[in-house]
Amino acid sequence: MIWLSELTEVVSGFMRTGGPVLSVIAVVLWLLWAFILERFYYLNVVFPKEARLMIAKWDARADTTSWYAKRIREAWISEMREKAMQNISAIKTLVAICPMVGLLGTVLGMVNVFDTMATAGTSNPRLMADGISMATIPTMAGMVSALSGLFFSAQLENKAHVRVEGLIDHMPHH
Repeated sequence: MIWLSELTEVVSGFMRTGGPVLSVIAVVLWLLWAFILERFYYLNVVFPKEARLMIAKWDARADTTSWYAKRIREAWISEMREKAMQNISAIKTLVAICPMVGLLGTVLGMVNVFDTMATAGTSNPRLMADGISMATIPTMAGMVSALSGLFFSAQLENKAHVRVEGLIDHMPHH
C-alpha cells in the first residue's frame, strides 16, 4: 500500500505543477478511455452475439430474394452498422479536444510568466520556472492523451467496419 500513497503523491505533484488545466485534461482523458473500453467490449463481446441473432433471424426467413426482403436486410445491416459505429465520433472528438486543452494550459502558463515578470521583474528565475512548467506540462499531457486515443480510435473504427462486413457476408441475398 505504500506504493499507492507514493503514486498518489507523484500524481498530485504533477497536477499541481501543470496547473488547473491538467484537471480538465484528466477528465477528458477519463471520458475518452471510458468510451474506448466500452467500444472494445461492445465490438468483441456484444456485437458478435447480436450478429449471430441477426443472421439466425435472416436465415429463418422464407423469403430472402424479393425486393422487400432486400430492404429488410439493408435496414437490419444499417441498424447493426449504427450500433457498431456508436460513440466512435465522440472518441474522435475527445482526441481532438485533448491538444486544444493542452494549448489552453500553455496560454495560461505564459500569462502567469508575464504576470510574474511584470510584478517581480525578471530577476527571479524560480517564479518564472513555475509559470513555464505550467505552460509546457499541459501541452505535453494533451498531446500524449490525444496520441493514446488516436491509435485506439483508428483501431476501433477498423474493427467496426470489419464486424459489419462480416455480418453482410453471412446474410446472403440471392
